[in-house]
Amino acid sequence: MNMIFIPLLMLMILFSVLAVHFKDLIYSVIFLASSSLTLALLFFVLQAPDIAITEAAVNAGLVTLIYMIVIRKTRRLEE
Repeated sequence: MNMIFIPLLMLMILFSVLAVHFKDLIYSVIFLASSSLTLALLFFVLQAPDIAITEAAVNAGLVTLIYMIVIRKTRRLEE
């Protein structure tokens, strides 16, 4: 197994936990996108470049953009 695999896997888990931990939705979306980019890197390390490109384009790009648009269009309730 490649030496970069385990640190990337741990980084992806860290980004996923941080995405769930933060209450601010913008931070959560940023960490979710970071987790998705790390997963794309993991696919690249596992010699699946087509899946890595798709993961980076769809999840890290398009889905993040949709989440940001939805967060911007909705109102925040002030406590």
